[in-house]
Amino acid sequence: MTGRAHAAQDYRGFLDSVRSEAIRNGIASGVVDRALALTRQPNAHVLQLDRHQPEFTLTWAQYRARVIGTTRISQGRAAFTARAAQLNGIGAQYGVDPRVIVGIWGLESGFGRKIGTFSVIDSLATLAFDGRRAAFFRSELLKSLQILNAGDISPEGMLGSYAGAMGQPQFMPSAYLRYAADGNGDGRRDIWTNEQDVFASIANYLARCGWQADQPWGQPVTLTRDIPQTMTGRGQQKTLGEWATLGVRRADGRAFSRPTVEGALLRPDGPGTEAFIVYRNFNVIRRYNPSDYYALGVGLLGYAVA
Repeated sequence: MTGRAHAAQDYRGFLDSVRSEAIRNGIASGVVDRALALTRQPNAHVLQLDRHQPEFTLTWAQYRARVIGTTRISQGRAAFTARAAQLNGIGAQYGVDPRVIVGIWGLESGFGRKIGTFSVIDSLATLAFDGRRAAFFRSELLKSLQILNAGDISPEGMLGSYAGAMGQPQFMPSAYLRYAADGNGDGRRDIWTNEQDVFASIANYLARCGWQADQPWGQPVTLTRDIPQTMTGRGQQKTLGEWATLGVRRADGRAFSRPTVEGALLRPDGPGTEAFIVYRNFNVIRRYNPSDYYALGVGLLGYAVA
């Protein structure tokens, strides 16, 4: 038997074991068979992308230019304007800032235009069979079969990134099972094509992770004198009154209106560069993606487009 034939046989054996486990977990055999028919052999492109993730790191200024450029802001303004009633309604329902919902939507899928073209089943099966985190991806594969069993999406319609992040909000299957919401009341949670479900799912994610209604995520600030970098970072909480005595002002140079509120000073690129005060809701955005750059990008994009 050739190496390729042996690998194919191994993959078939792997899929058989997934099939058996899924059926033991109560998933209909017809659903499992239809889904696993979408993957015949490990997807070489998925493995290439997984093994050659770029190592370079961007500065905050470079990241900001990449994710909050003029094109994305203009696309976002048009998208928000066309859906303002929908976004404001869902924001009010879940107690979440609609600008942050649209910021996540914009960063994750370009306001729904780029959800990924990979079959989630094929990607997850490939990475579960031959990836760096096989156990994690096997668990996600089984959860994706659970989603299909509920009838929310067809196996062929379950599209996403090479790593299995799905639909317009780019939820992994485990996040989908925990947070996806039926925004239009049709009994399905369609985060691929139904914007009402997309917005409700993002809002539900943030609400369940502790979003505080009517509170900001943060704000740009100016510094009237230098503050050591060691005093910056999410763990260095002070009241706005205390920050003010150290020379921190609102972006327009005025004093803070609520001096007893606690926040942290972020200056991602170091002294002399952009600075922000961030609050508890900033950490909630980081639950979606644990990166200060990401959370700043979401907040600033949402403010820019709405």
